[in-house]
Amino acid sequence: MATDRLRINNEIRALELRVISADGSNLGVLSLADALAAAKAAGSDLIEISPSAVPPIAKIMDYGKFEYERSKKEKVAKAKVKVSETKEVQIKVGTGDHDMELKARKAAEWLAEGHRVRAELFLKGRYKGMEEKFLKDRLEKFLIRIPYAYKVAEPVTRSPKGFAGVIERDLIAQAKREKESKPKHENK
Repeated sequence: MATDRLRINNEIRALELRVISADGSNLGVLSLADALAAAKAAGSDLIEISPSAVPPIAKIMDYGKFEYERSKKEKVAKAKVKVSETKEVQIKVGTGDHDMELKARKAAEWLAEGHRVRAELFLKGRYKGMEEKFLKDRLEKFLIRIPYAYKVAEPVTRSPKGFAGVIERDLIAQAKREKESKPKHENK
């Protein structure tokens, strides 16, 4: 955030400023000299907080305190941002039912967390020569096992390692699924 450093005190170029005091009261539109004098009298800095406004807005306060509060606000905003990744689950033609169930549950967890899931049917050796429809069906059967509502982001296609498709969560369908699974007598 070094590029958006605000101008303070003698760095301010505007001739007139709308000035806000340290306690938040509006001092009105003052000339730069009067605003600097008011800041000096308060024992604080004059900080240009909104240079694009007409006239620019400046606040009288300690610059160190201002930067500290601004960095705290940025940290809070950054913490609220949810990062979504594409997780990958890999199965093979010979993967057993139990292992498929485990991988499907893990994929459901990732979907619930908001991640995309790339499901890949890994082919090696003689499996590469098998019928394409059979292989696609094998991957589709795995996707059906995932116990969370999803929508297809990228359909199943041939990939360098075999076949792959990408799914992401479908919140509307999941809410509907959860509503239907509740027993009807709970509503009383």
